[in-house]
Amino acid sequence: MATQAATGTPAKSKPPQAGGGKPAAKETDLELAARLRLEVERAVQRGLKGIELLGAPPAAVGGTAKTVLHRRGTLELVHYHARVDEVYRVPILLVMAPTNKAFILDLTPGQSLVEFLLDSGYDLYLIDWNPPTDAERDIGLETYTQDFIPDCIRRVQEDSGETDVTLIGYCAGGMLSTIYQATHPEGPVKNLVCFTTPIDYSHMELFRKMSSEEGFDLDRFVDRVGVVPAEFVAAGFDALRPASRVAGQIRLWDNLWNDEYVNAFRRMDRWGNETLPLPGRYFRETTQNLLRDNMLYKGTLKVGGKKVQLSNITVPLLHFVAQYDHIVPPPAAQPLVQLVGSADKEEVTLPGGHVSLAAGPNASKRMWPKLVSWLEGRSV
Repeated sequence: MATQAATGTPAKSKPPQAGGGKPAAKETDLELAARLRLEVERAVQRGLKGIELLGAPPAAVGGTAKTVLHRRGTLELVHYHARVDEVYRVPILLVMAPTNKAFILDLTPGQSLVEFLLDSGYDLYLIDWNPPTDAERDIGLETYTQDFIPDCIRRVQEDSGETDVTLIGYCAGGMLSTIYQATHPEGPVKNLVCFTTPIDYSHMELFRKMSSEEGFDLDRFVDRVGVVPAEFVAAGFDALRPASRVAGQIRLWDNLWNDEYVNAFRRMDRWGNETLPLPGRYFRETTQNLLRDNMLYKGTLKVGGKKVQLSNITVPLLHFVAQYDHIVPPPAAQPLVQLVGSADKEEVTLPGGHVSLAAGPNASKRMWPKLVSWLEGRSV
């Protein structure tokens, strides 16, 4: 009516669609019917899958062939079987964080950093961790960095017949590797690689708040429990993203009809559920000396009577930082490259989170190829 008043001419009606619009209506009905049928089928599959998952065994993970070279309490050193005829001269020793099992790096064929490194021609050893017993409550930073790591390096040298070793550490495994290298600057490590390694703990704000002296009696807690329960450790990580487990369950329900999604979810869920307990002394030292007092960043940390100066590290260094890391935010990780004394050093920041940086489809396209290309000329 407004158009008529403005122009003085009748408004033109739209020409009728061919066939009076009926084919389009029928097409829409067909699409709606197809969508409804698909949702019904998926609902049935969700119900069947849900029942199936209730009695399912844990998801299969960590299937790449390996041999356990050494086991001592919480420590386990494994050697992966070669998958190619020729390997690079310098073997790799990978150190996992004591809070988690290493199978996150070997989830399944095609989604395994371990497999990728082996197929690229690297001789690969790995330090994995088992739950510490009560007798191991007094294992601390000194044992990890002045005993476990150098002992495993010696065993790698003996087994491989090579003197040089490339040391790779993931998260707290990188922290331990960094402390080891800073206190063994003349040692056999030829290259140091770190993934999402915390250095400046002042930027790990939520962890610092949870462990603040005002709200948490650290000594009383450790003295009481001896070995910090896995549930307590996992709760600390969950507190960083309190809705993540619920959101994950909702996404699982939405995708129960999708076998590929369900299998991938179950593998990651198993890893999250197998968070490890921690020796009380290690928990006490990392909480007090690193989170509260930030001694590693300040250069005031002493381990085994040795002062940990990051400037003592002079070997080639590569550090991967995750752009969206909620556990070790980039500002907490970035000082590593700034503080070491290496002339050959590089920091690579990639899209992804703390886990997806190193594990999963995007890691295989971004981080893994970069790691292999960096190692190539430094492993001969």
